[in-house]
Amino acid sequence: MTTAGGWSAPNSGRGGLLLARVSGVPVLLAPSWWLFAVLVVLFYTPLVGLLLPGSPLWVSASLAAVFAVLLAVSVLLHELGHCFAALRLGLPVRRVRLQMLGGVSEVVRTPSTPSHEGIVAAAGPVVSLLLTGVFGLGLLLSEPETVAWVLLLQATIANGAVALFNLLPGLPLDGGRIVRAAVWGATGHRGAGTRAAVIGAGLVAAGLVWWAVRGLVDGGPDQWLRLGVCVLMAVFVVMGASSEYAAERRTGWPPGLTLAELLRPVLQLPAESPVADALAAAAGRGVVLVRADGIAVGLLDTAVAERLAAAQPNTPAEQAAEPITAETVLLAADSGEEVAERVRTTAAWQFLVVDEDGRPSGVLRREDLLAALGSARGR
Repeated sequence: MTTAGGWSAPNSGRGGLLLARVSGVPVLLAPSWWLFAVLVVLFYTPLVGLLLPGSPLWVSASLAAVFAVLLAVSVLLHELGHCFAALRLGLPVRRVRLQMLGGVSEVVRTPSTPSHEGIVAAAGPVVSLLLTGVFGLGLLLSEPETVAWVLLLQATIANGAVALFNLLPGLPLDGGRIVRAAVWGATGHRGAGTRAAVIGAGLVAAGLVWWAVRGLVDGGPDQWLRLGVCVLMAVFVVMGASSEYAAERRTGWPPGLTLAELLRPVLQLPAESPVADALAAAAGRGVVLVRADGIAVGLLDTAVAERLAAAQPNTPAEQAAEPITAETVLLAADSGEEVAERVRTTAAWQFLVVDEDGRPSGVLRREDLLAALGSARGR
């Protein structure tokens, strides 16, 4: 899971080929997946020859290609598990993308609680484990050393490998997210969970390299396949963990800092007030502009208000209002991580903070939050 941007145009060359939409979420096949498929065919074909002695090269290569497709389908079903869990918890999903080293469900908003993080993270491996059991049962009932047996073996291995690898306890893998959720729940700090899962990622990467070297020393038939996969996965884990840690550093909420410390006092003014008067009242405060019927039309945008006041000071302040939307309203009870994430992902420069009864508590400006976070990181 990630929060990168997405698009839906098929064959755009940017996000990949649009395969389908599931619950409105686009499923894309990235160009890098084709390179991965070629590598799987090259390395897996000799193993198929060992499973079906005497089979022609084209049969082995064909079954290796089927394995690449089965692996992609396994990853897709795994990611859809994340996708459906996130949607059920009210977390928007921008897209699901299959790429060279697996797949990613791009969840737009960070889970707000440890339990939500754990549920979304665990949903994918649960799907993979269920599929492993289903195909494994079919494998037990099939005749050995037949094409059907090889296909069922491939499907069992593909789903088992996806489940096992993703349960390793390091970011950005699902196991790492589960570790983060557990530490977050125990300590109350998401950042502590991220640091624990980053340490886990280092151990996972070291273990993968050791396993690859062990294969070379033992000289098994899969040594080169193991080497290629382990090295690629180790690089993937290290890069992903580094990215997660950097994101946590950018958006993590410093211990001891409260939202109330960052709020500017809020003032309510009639929307028809002259913009020059509203601007004068806004010094050091946030201004909510309210119509006569009691409906808030927005927060005063001081930059727009300054331009209007310079030309037409008696223009109604409503014309300099920045609309108040669900995305620009924060609850005073929101956690620091929720606040930082909302500000990071919403294109607005100020946010209205309300109490549990919906009454305005103050206005949070992006510049004030970034200054506080920057100051905390510099200490």
